[in-house]
Amino acid sequence: MTKEIIKDAEERMKKAVEVFRQEVAGMRANRATPALLDKVRVEAYGSEVPVNNVATIEVPDPRTLVIKPWDRSLIKAIERAINASDLGLNPTNDGQVIRLSIPPMTEERRRELVKVVAKRTEEQRVAIRNIRRDANEQIKKLEKDKAVSEDESKRAQDEVQKLTDKYIKEVDQLMAAKEKEIMEV
Repeated sequence: MTKEIIKDAEERMKKAVEVFRQEVAGMRANRATPALLDKVRVEAYGSEVPVNNVATIEVPDPRTLVIKPWDRSLIKAIERAINASDLGLNPTNDGQVIRLSIPPMTEERRRELVKVVAKRTEEQRVAIRNIRRDANEQIKKLEKDKAVSEDESKRAQDEVQKLTDKYIKEVDQLMAAKEKEIMEV
């Protein structure tokens, strides 16, 4: 029984780290990356879809993204979606492709982004700790209901704590890497 609780907790922690990894990848650093557009959703064919589902995104140089829609009628919709996003980028369109120039970031903007990364990191740590708390409560309930022994309960809680430490460390490593990437000139 405790093994299932631990396995469930580990799966949920993995998901929390993966969500954080995707969120951090989409944050603008000092160079162009298709991941910048992951959260941009385009109104196409009656539903909202990610940009990469309706276009090819290329990086011809470190400061430029080129978006080539598969259906040219979507070019205006993609442009509107980028303008409506919180990226702060101005798309230019030549009727065939949309170009996004990534301006160099100021020192002030870099520091703001590092604060955002730190805030998101703390949110993920809290999420992982909440998963730990839930798992420990389930284990303690099993112990209270005499479904597991006190020793087994203690072992299971120790295992959950090891998982928590492992995934919080992973989140911290992702944060450190992103901060380094943002602060590089």
